[in-house]
Amino acid sequence: MTADHDSIPEIALGWHRAGKGAALATVVETWGSAPRQAGSQLAISGEGEIMGSVSGGCVEGAVVTEALEALADGRPRLLTFGVSDDTAFAVGLACGGTIRVLVEPVGQGAQALPEAMLAELVAARAKRQALAYGITLDTWARQILQPGQDAAADARFRSDRSGIEEDGRFTAIHNPPLRLIVVGAVHIAQPLLAMARLAGYDPTLIDPRAAFGSAARFPGETIVEEWPDEALAALAPDARTAVVTLTHDAKLDDPAIRLALRARIFYLGCLGSTRTHAKRVERLRAEGFTEDEIARIHAPVGLDIGAKTPAEIAVSILAQITQRLRQG
Repeated sequence: MTADHDSIPEIALGWHRAGKGAALATVVETWGSAPRQAGSQLAISGEGEIMGSVSGGCVEGAVVTEALEALADGRPRLLTFGVSDDTAFAVGLACGGTIRVLVEPVGQGAQALPEAMLAELVAARAKRQALAYGITLDTWARQILQPGQDAAADARFRSDRSGIEEDGRFTAIHNPPLRLIVVGAVHIAQPLLAMARLAGYDPTLIDPRAAFGSAARFPGETIVEEWPDEALAALAPDARTAVVTLTHDAKLDDPAIRLALRARIFYLGCLGSTRTHAKRVERLRAEGFTEDEIARIHAPVGLDIGAKTPAEIAVSILAQITQRLRQG
């Protein structure tokens, strides 16, 4: 599971099924310095509980009020919040941007978000299946879209960006969670896994050494005690996967690196000094890897921010992963 702030549909469905009532608020459009991007969500229960965010805290109070009214009347609404910088604090959106927020009550009403549709979306997310939720904003007509069904949605699957189409439909993309696979249950892995989870990743730790990859050292984490290449192959890394090797022991790291270099992952980072990496490159060349393949490795791993402690090194690694993901 990823962090709760990335499990908003699941939380809303749980509240609804628990009899509390639930509404989903979703950012559908932004201009200027809006704090959250399109697709960001806030779940509101009928008891006023909230999870997630549509504005970083600026307008959540107003959205909650509208959500409770939507639960009472069973009708969705489209809200607009905008403010100039000189009146920001008086109105509430301190960043100076403008956002449009869709508020949908979950339920059986003619205009409500059907429980069955939300459940279908949640089930697909649990199976790591990509789905899109489409809603036409002037009629409230809704549909669930799979990859290959709709050209506009397919373009958004590829860019991983929700937004409004030319025909007025808002398409919310629900791609599988990003994954981080870490090879080596060393000290750096402890803060790295925790930070990655907070950033929305679904992390997995691989280490065949039971004394290193113990539940006592990594409580609550998914730990695979198999040889790294076998474990990595079973996890089937894809284009939404980052891999980091931390043992800087060739017997453990190299099998994982060889498999990762020929997978569709978006990031591969390897711990070790410049000298250690030079030897690693020699071994990979001898095994037939091309210069372009080897160039995919980020080593020494992490952005050069002068990190010294395990936690600081973890920050530098996650920052580099983020840079690669967002800037290409």
